[in-house]
Amino acid sequence: MAQLTTEQYDRLERAVIDRKRISVYRRGTEYIVIPKRLHLIEGRERIEAVHPTTGDGIIIYIDEIDSLQVIR
Repeated sequence: MAQLTTEQYDRLERAVIDRKRISVYRRGTEYIVIPKRLHLIEGRERIEAVHPTTGDGIIIYIDEIDSLQVIR
């Protein structure tokens, strides 16, 4: 999934604002994280997030995402 749909962007932006968890699949691995911000670095969009249990930071590039869902 090289590009998110408008609906997925809207949901992701709302998850950042509301601090809701998201589920992201990347390279066959699922990540459950809380997105902190969306950021553009050197022409690549990324999600800056934290692990909800450990608080560890994680950066996920949108062009590497296989699927994304907001957890309600």
